[in-house]
Amino acid sequence: MLAMRKAIDHLKKCDPVLCGIIERVGAFRMEYRAAEFSSLARSILYQQLNGKAAAVILKRFTDLAGNPLTPEGILKLSDEQMRAVGLSKQKTAYLKDLAVKTRDGLLNFARLPDMTDEEVIEHLTQVKGIGVWTAHMFLMFTLKRPDVLPTGDYGVQAAIKKHYRKRKLPKPHVMEKIANAWSPYRSIACWYLWRSLDIKTL
Repeated sequence: MLAMRKAIDHLKKCDPVLCGIIERVGAFRMEYRAAEFSSLARSILYQQLNGKAAAVILKRFTDLAGNPLTPEGILKLSDEQMRAVGLSKQKTAYLKDLAVKTRDGLLNFARLPDMTDEEVIEHLTQVKGIGVWTAHMFLMFTLKRPDVLPTGDYGVQAAIKKHYRKRKLPKPHVMEKIANAWSPYRSIACWYLWRSLDIKTL
C-alpha cells in the first residue's frame, strides 16, 4: 500500500492533468492475472474482440480444451474443432504456435519474472500473433511491471488526445514526451487513462 501511495503521489505532483483524472477516478484497482501460459492464450483469444464476444468464445474453447488452458489441451484439438467454437483461422494458428513453443521449451514462463521488460517483449514476440501490444499487456497485467507505456494501445492514445487536447491520436514520440514525467509509474498512469474514458464527467 505504501508503494502505491508513493506512486499516486508522484503522478499527482508531476502532472496536473493526470492529477485531475486521478481525483475523479478514485482508488487504483488494476486486476492482475497469473504469469502463466493460460494468461497469454487468453490474450491472443481476446485480440480484436469486444469483451462479451471473447468471453463466449473462451467459455466454448475451455469446455473443449480444459480450464485453465494448457499446451496439451490445445494441441489435442483439431483446427476444425477450434474453428467450430468461433476462433478464426489466424487465431487457431497463433494458439497452436504458442502451445508448440511452450511445450518444446522455447517459451519459458518460469524465466519471465527475472527478465527485463525488453527481454520479455523479445521472448514473447517469437510466437506468431504476439506483437508488442500483447507483450506490453502481459508486462502490465501479469508481471505487474509498474513502468510500461503501451504506445500502440488505442485507449491510451484516445485518452491522451482527449485530456491533453491533441487534434489527432498522438504518435509514440508525443506519448513518450508526455509520459516522461510519469516514470517510474507509467503503467499506473495508463490504468487511470483507460478508466477516464469510462467516466462520463471527464
